[in-house]
Amino acid sequence: MAQRQDSERESRRILERIARETDPAGNSFVARSTKGMRDHVTAADADRADPIEVWGTRIGRTIGLLLTLGLMVWLVLYVIRGS
Repeated sequence: MAQRQDSERESRRILERIARETDPAGNSFVARSTKGMRDHVTAADADRADPIEVWGTRIGRTIGLLLTLGLMVWLVLYVIRGS
C-alpha cells in the first residue's frame, strides 16, 4: 500500500512538472524561447576559439533572420492586396 502511494505521488509530481514546462501561456515558455533565439542568433554554439567563425555565424544568422522576416511581410502584403 505504501509503495502504491509513493508511486502515485511520484507520478503526480512528474505530471505537474511536465504541465508547468509545456504550458504555452507560461512565463517559462516565453523565457526559454527568447533565450533560445538569442543564443542561436548570437552563435552561442560556435567555437569561441575561432573569432572568424563566431562573427561569420552571427552575421549569417542575422541576415537569415532579416530575410525571413522580410519574406513574411511580403507574403502578408501580397495576400492582403489580393492575388
